Amino acid sequence: MYQSEFTAFMNGFLEKNPQVDTERRELRLTWWERTLDLDDLRRWKASRVPQKPYVYQPE
Repeated sequence: MYQSEFTAFMNGFLEKNPQVDTERRELRLTWWERTLDLDDLRRWKASRVPQKPYVYQPE
């Protein structure tokens, strides 16, 4: 099966440095696997300013 040079490099790197994969998983949990706060989401949507159709045109 074909494997690119980059994929072979990354597989070798992760075998030699297993802590990198552990850190990656921890950081993913920190930034991506969070529960949403519905109140914050509602306030964020309410505070949006509508954008003009063409932003660079002077008023």
